[in-house]
Amino acid sequence: MTYAPGRLLVLLVGCVVLGAGVALFLTADLGSDGYSTLVNGIALATGLAFWVANLLVGVTLVALAAVRRVFPGVGTVVQVVVVGVTVSLLVDVLDTPDGLGPRLLLLAGAFPVLAVGIAVYLGSHTGAGPAEAAALAWDPPVPFRWSYSAVQGGGALLGWLLGATVGVGTVAVILLLGPGVDLASRLLHLDVHQGEPAGQGPGARAS
Repeated sequence: MTYAPGRLLVLLVGCVVLGAGVALFLTADLGSDGYSTLVNGIALATGLAFWVANLLVGVTLVALAAVRRVFPGVGTVVQVVVVGVTVSLLVDVLDTPDGLGPRLLLLAGAFPVLAVGIAVYLGSHTGAGPAEAAALAWDPPVPFRWSYSAVQGGGALLGWLLGATVGVGTVAVILLLGPGVDLASRLLHLDVHQGEPAGQGPGARAS
């Protein structure tokens, strides 16, 4: 399948924004999103680089989603690579601020960045990344905003058991990121579900 250049550009922009949001969450050191907590936990437990652990987790979740007929696309591969590289680059140059207040502000700033990044890259309709594919695989019957919370919660639990940091940011992501992505997609008139809606252009929201 071929994609219009505009859709690929939207995909790249969304993935970079998503990676920036993940890096900000990690830098705040108040816990991260559940998927990153799982990847970070595996990296800590095995000594693998973050991007390698990210790739291994990603392939596993994409395969599980395919069982539920949510198939990968070019966006699936681009998301894994671009987000992983963006996180690796940014965490090397960002410093955790001193004091709880500045860290909470950094966390608060990261949250909408993460939600918008997910909504934008999914809105390119080029294929979902691992965590999003796993959530979309259960929508229906479970709406994405809640199935995504379940995926994030499961990832956070496993990552914590492997030694990753879990904190207030992790809880906020589990409870609020799914609804946040849903809100961002509505405000931006994007549909996070994959496959071009009948009779509409790429990325348009179905009525």
